[in-house]
Amino acid sequence: MDSFLVGLIGAGIGPSWSPPLHEQEAVHHGLHYVYRLLDTDRVGGDVGELVRTARRFGYDGLNITHPCKQAVIPHLDELSPDARMLGAVNTVVFDGERAIGHNTDWTGFAESFARGLPDAPTRRIVQLGAGGAGAAVAHALLTMGADRITLVDADPARAAALAGELAGRFGAGRARPAGAAELPELLARADGLVHATPTGMAHHPGLPLPAELLHPGLWVADIVYRPLETELLKHARAAGCRTLDGGGMVVFQAVHAFRLFTGREPDAERMFAHLTDLIAV
Repeated sequence: MDSFLVGLIGAGIGPSWSPPLHEQEAVHHGLHYVYRLLDTDRVGGDVGELVRTARRFGYDGLNITHPCKQAVIPHLDELSPDARMLGAVNTVVFDGERAIGHNTDWTGFAESFARGLPDAPTRRIVQLGAGGAGAAVAHALLTMGADRITLVDADPARAAALAGELAGRFGAGRARPAGAAELPELLARADGLVHATPTGMAHHPGLPLPAELLHPGLWVADIVYRPLETELLKHARAAGCRTLDGGGMVVFQAVHAFRLFTGREPDAERMFAHLTDLIAV
């Protein structure tokens, strides 16, 4: 029986669904598969130290989540083209002596969006968050044909930097930064709102924007998945918005990571069914 040891590095990751999603899928492939949580809030150490320790102890790979997706890059030997382009890593594969960083967030979000909001208009999108996950999500939306994305981040310089990268990649005018004070005007004219910040996670409860800015003409996508029903999505549904939770992104990201770790082809629909079981517990 083939054996795999993988882990997840991030902060406040105790509630993560990644271990059961991976381990249950591995059962169907006849694999001995162990998935460990390396929570920086509990084990201490920086992401580089954890990557080196995992390599030393024989891990086959790692998933990387908030707040380590960009901080991990200097500690890797190589980046996939997607990870290099996006400047963020959410999956690390140990290949012999080399630690190779990949980004499966953007493809995971793209597949989730196509599955959950297949006919949603994407002329004007407002995105909250321009960090590692935000870079992946914005890239996915523009790759899928969104006309224009406006980026709002707590760090205006980060939003401006990401907008510049996206404009360079997709063309002038496709992405621009904006301040939080512009949200009322932006959302009044927007087709959709994407939330890509930690707000709403178990360790960061709350709303990322005033609920009164939500309206029925807006679809709302949240990449937070623990809890799956975030405060933002609750208020969005109450306002009459179409919504997309973070479950699809986490499943498709897990599909791609499982393939990278094992070389086996996972069954996405089976993993969605397992996610449904996890939610019901």
